[in-house]
Amino acid sequence: MPLTIATWNINSVRLRLPLVERLLVEVAPDILCLQEIKCPDDLFPLAAIRNLGYEHIAVSGQKGYHGVATLSRRPLEVVDRRRFCGIEDCRHISVRFSAGGKLLLLHNFYVPAGGDEPDPEINAKFRHKLDFVAEMNAIRAEHDEVSGSILVGDLNIAPLEHDVWSHKQLLKVVSHTPVETERFEAMRVAAGWVDLMRHDVPHDRKLYTWWSYRAQDWAASDRGRRLDHVWASPNLVPCFAGYDILRDARGWDRPSDHVPVIARFDLD
Repeated sequence: MPLTIATWNINSVRLRLPLVERLLVEVAPDILCLQEIKCPDDLFPLAAIRNLGYEHIAVSGQKGYHGVATLSRRPLEVVDRRRFCGIEDCRHISVRFSAGGKLLLLHNFYVPAGGDEPDPEINAKFRHKLDFVAEMNAIRAEHDEVSGSILVGDLNIAPLEHDVWSHKQLLKVVSHTPVETERFEAMRVAAGWVDLMRHDVPHDRKLYTWWSYRAQDWAASDRGRRLDHVWASPNLVPCFAGYDILRDARGWDRPSDHVPVIARFDLD
C-alpha cells in the first residue's frame, strides 16, 4: 500500500469533528494535515482522534483563529512551529517521519487569505499575505539520497489559469491576482518545490479544491478554485503515485468550504 497524506482546511476542528472522523474511517490516510483548526492546543480533540488509531498528533493552535495540526498513524518528530512576519499566528508546523527508507520532512501550512481588496497600500491583510509568501522562500525543498520534503496545506492562492472557474473574471479577486500568483510561483520554483497536483495534469484541465459558501448551489454553479496544494522535493517525484480531490466532501453535513486532497507516494 502506498503512503497516503491528506490535507484539509477543516474550518474548525471541534465544530466539524464528525467530518474528520468520517474521513479517517472511510479514507484512512496515513497522515492528515488540517488547517484552520480554530482552537488552542489544550482544546484539540486528542482522545477522539487517537481512538481512531491516530496516536501521533502535532498541533499548533490558537483560540478562535487559524491553527494547524498533523495527525498520523506513524511516529512523528515535531521539527518547527515557525512564525511568519513577526506575527504570532499559528500557521505552520513541520514534522519528520520515516517511510520507504527515507526520512521525510512534512510542512503543514495555512497561508493568510488576504482580505477582499487586492491593494497592499490600503489593505493590511493583503500586505501580510504578500509578505508571508515572500518569507516562504526560506522553506526549502530539502533532500538528499536518504531524505526528502513534502509541503501541503491551504495556501490560499490559485496560481494557474485553470485553477479557477474564470481566469478573466478573477484577475482582480484576491487569491488569483497577478501580484499573488506571480510571486507565489516564483517562490515555489526558487525554493525547489514541485507542484505535484499539476505535475502530470494538463494545465488546461480545471482543478478545484474550494467552493464558496456564498454559492446557493455550489455543485451546479461549480465556481471553484484550487487553493489547497501538495508540493514535494524533486527526488520524491518518481515516488508520487497520484492524488484524489474528495469533491463529495463539499456536500457532507455542515461542510468546510474546502475539500480534502489525498496524495499517494510509493514509499512503503
